[in-house]
Amino acid sequence: MAAEKVEGKRAAKARQTRERMLEAARELFVEQGYGVTTLQDIANRAGVAVQTIYFTFTNKRSLLKELVDITVAGDHEPVATMDRPWFREALATPSAEEHLRAHVHGTRLILARVAPLTSMVHAAMTTDPAVASMWPHEDPRHVVQTAAARSLLSKPGARPDVPEGHAADVLYGILSTDLYLLFVRRRGWSPEQWEQWAFDTLRPQLCAATTDDPSAPQPPASTA
Repeated sequence: MAAEKVEGKRAAKARQTRERMLEAARELFVEQGYGVTTLQDIANRAGVAVQTIYFTFTNKRSLLKELVDITVAGDHEPVATMDRPWFREALATPSAEEHLRAHVHGTRLILARVAPLTSMVHAAMTTDPAVASMWPHEDPRHVVQTAAARSLLSKPGARPDVPEGHAADVLYGILSTDLYLLFVRRRGWSPEQWEQWAFDTLRPQLCAATTDDPSAPQPPASTA
């Protein structure tokens, strides 16, 4: 029992050290960029020996990969986005509109975490091809949006004339990091304002209009 308690303390300390190194890497990558940040810089910021970083992550690329993955996930659990509670709860909603609202909200929470890293990761991919090779060629974001679109379109209240591929592309475009950064970082919107705008923009694209819905797309004017 005593041995288990000691082992538990060691594991907890190791987790805390790992999290401290990841947070130091996040701060430095954002502050000064991936390329110029060294593992020694990260070790100094985290208060550990550089050998500890090598032992834990092997190299800087692996550290970056884990940092991005846990930022998207929001924790250290190895659970894919489509198996996350927020995504499963959105799938379980009874109507297209409820699904859309839950999906936009869950996506907004991810974008708020990921947005500060976006430009840094793009720069790292441009300068170091090995960084780009760490992620799959098939965009995982589009895979997620396709699954969301398929489920949403199968529910009451979905527009019957929208193909799944088109719905996935619309979700992929509107719920993008680029648009989030444009409105929240550059134009000063709050994340909540962006969420409402994204929902209002997507709703007439994916959900069937009601007779009293002012946001419904209007038929084109007759040219006769």
